[in-house]
Amino acid sequence: MEKPLELSFEDLALAPENQQILDVSRIDPKRSGDAVSLAWLLEAAQVRDSAVYLGLHSSSDNFHASIPLQPVRERAFLIYRLDGLPVPTSAGGPFRFYIPDFASCHTEEVDECANVKFVDHVELTTQKGFDNRPEDDEQHQALHEE
Repeated sequence: MEKPLELSFEDLALAPENQQILDVSRIDPKRSGDAVSLAWLLEAAQVRDSAVYLGLHSSSDNFHASIPLQPVRERAFLIYRLDGLPVPTSAGGPFRFYIPDFASCHTEEVDECANVKFVDHVELTTQKGFDNRPEDDEQHQALHEE
């Protein structure tokens, strides 16, 4: 990217109105809060055309996902606000990355586990980055039992 960013809750709240997703439950009734579009974040960071993968990192639970950028670029968003306040840790904060209807991305690299909670760092890379998502049903089940 041309312009690495470090954005706060306040910065995200000031995103243009047309890039805000107010009440994400209108898109997915199982989700709540307000979000900003991934497309806006990418534009603000002046992402280079060479960026191919999006790395989502959660230090608090050591969870990392590296997914192809193109299929999620225009559909994903970052939930940053819940009831007018920053998303609390108890609800997956500071930020939750979400891809509505992830299956419509038509790639095995974008799965349910690409919806990452506790996101504290996002990176863009030219190749697949660190990814410790479950690789089979047994690992996936074990992850959700933790």
